[in-house]
Amino acid sequence: MNPEVIKCLIIGSGPAGYTAAIYAARAGLQPILYQGLQPGGQLTITNDVENYPGYRDGVNGPQMMEDFKAQAERFGADIRYGIATNVDFSGKPLMVTIDDNQTLAAHTVIIATGASAKWLGIESEARLNGNGVSACAVCDGFFYRNQEVAIVGAGDTACEEATYLANLCSKVYMIVRRHEMRASQVMQNRVKNNPKIEIIWNAVTEEILGEHAVEGVRIKNMVTGENQEIPVTGFFVAIGHDPNSKIFVDYINHDEQGYLRTIPGSTKTNIDGVFACGDVQDNEYRQAVTAAGTGCMAALDAERYLAANEIH
Repeated sequence: MNPEVIKCLIIGSGPAGYTAAIYAARAGLQPILYQGLQPGGQLTITNDVENYPGYRDGVNGPQMMEDFKAQAERFGADIRYGIATNVDFSGKPLMVTIDDNQTLAAHTVIIATGASAKWLGIESEARLNGNGVSACAVCDGFFYRNQEVAIVGAGDTACEEATYLANLCSKVYMIVRRHEMRASQVMQNRVKNNPKIEIIWNAVTEEILGEHAVEGVRIKNMVTGENQEIPVTGFFVAIGHDPNSKIFVDYINHDEQGYLRTIPGSTKTNIDGVFACGDVQDNEYRQAVTAAGTGCMAALDAERYLAANEIH
């Protein structure tokens, strides 16, 4: 059976993927977008989004992604359910396998598969996710102004997010598993010298307290074995992200964490016709608005590539 030939294939359906679909559809590229394992991306587990332009009163995360999807479909984007399970970028056209059984031949591929936050893996964390538990202080810290919160992590990101929260919250408890941090010294000094941040060393999270919303956290001292309960209304997890890039790394240049590398000032990868946008190539900002911006860039880059190669 001959593979379906696609002018512009978009893999992933968060702000980057949907924005790429909007621009590609308006440019007449007849884009086909596969939504992936989590249609709508990480925003589907975010209750309230208040920092995206145009939503004056804020918007529910899943609703926002439905709005993006509807706008893409309005311009003719073909949005499908399915997961990209394998790729072969060794020649042209670019070959992509969907759900292990359908092969597509694409003239351009836009990778917008995002990144997944790492979690502690405890039951209460999953149950209260979106109800006081968050993996993004910049996204959700605003809701905890003048309240006491906790954050778990020991790297630069955790220090940066603890400092951000300290600008909003009355108190930030920083839970660190060991007796030292892995963050750079300048970031360590920043949190250690902030009077609103209290670092709790040698501690692990046993349980996040609360039935329907976060009311506190129970931690265990790894040295003494003693438990301690801290009353907080917000619990932030800052132990890193994993880019959803596994099927691409044999072909696409990437950093040591797996984030895809793009040519500065563009979304172009080392493979002609393959573009990367959103959190799969951004380990710095990881915001909906920046992801959408690179989704726009990817569609424009794909349009120019197709024109330059006279693919109609």
